[in-house]
Amino acid sequence: MLDERKAAILKAVVETYIETAEPVGSSAVAANTDLGVSSATIRNELVQLDDQGYLVQPHTSAGRVPTDKAYREFVNRLEGTPGLQKDDMATVRRFFDDTHGEIEEMLGRTSRLLSSMTGVASVVVAPDRDLAVVRSVQLVHLGGTTVLAVMILSDGAVEKSTIDVSATTTEASDGDALDEIALAVASGHLTAAMVGRTITDAGAPSPSGNESADRLVEAARAALTSTSTDGADVYVGGLSSVPSSYPTIDSVRDVLAILEKQLVVVTLIRDVLDRGMRVAIGEETGAEPLADCALVVAPYSTGDERQGTIGLLGPTRMNYPHAMAAVAVVSQSLENRLAEG
Repeated sequence: MLDERKAAILKAVVETYIETAEPVGSSAVAANTDLGVSSATIRNELVQLDDQGYLVQPHTSAGRVPTDKAYREFVNRLEGTPGLQKDDMATVRRFFDDTHGEIEEMLGRTSRLLSSMTGVASVVVAPDRDLAVVRSVQLVHLGGTTVLAVMILSDGAVEKSTIDVSATTTEASDGDALDEIALAVASGHLTAAMVGRTITDAGAPSPSGNESADRLVEAARAALTSTSTDGADVYVGGLSSVPSSYPTIDSVRDVLAILEKQLVVVTLIRDVLDRGMRVAIGEETGAEPLADCALVVAPYSTGDERQGTIGLLGPTRMNYPHAMAAVAVVSQSLENRLAEG
């Protein structure tokens, strides 16, 4: 445990380094604190913090740079979730007041909102699609032998797939129109088998006695459930901020490579939450390529209580109070918006 003076000095070093990205000396600490001690005392405390692993000195004549241990101490000493500035709060309110449409579009726009507010890459993970409850299934005849299969899920997601049923249904005598009876029977059987169940639990309908309808049912079910991605969809915002956020090309390359792998991103975020954390710093992320990164995360729930997550992936010198506040407010606002339907 650090005494209050060392804690205040460490806080000043972290905050100054976050702002400037330059090693912090005793004069900068003195300017940012009101400890009532001499510069010599501050220098002595900096040496002790260095010895304790909170700071490093890149060069003999340079100031100090925080270590991951320092960032962890800084985050741990933040009281609760920091508040968001009024301008940012107003931005979030306007965004969700004006955002409508399908959930996929909303989540994509939310990721861009979060990155624009914080200046780092953002990630919005949709709730696991396979656990969504089916609210409605419809088959719409588009003309000829083309049918549009539409499935509406409990989280507001809409799955669509176009099916060419020329090989699976009986065509009417004019050679052009689809057998409307088979279409109606297929729609009824799909509804009975899928509505009110999750995608993974939806069973196969029993035979209807209409061979064309049964083939159409099989084709529609296959089309509507084939978009499963072994997990949740991921929406990434702020990729353009990555090159300027990290000191080396290797770090930039590593971060971009991680963000391209949806399953890795989902696993990282869920692992952090499973460990009861909201902020993972450096090695705490559990991914070696992210040793120079920090991850700030928060869950959100849909109307059926399935959880998704949002997060920020930035350098370890990110503005933690602002990042934590932004993630908390946006996740709660997103949850409220989804609950409204």
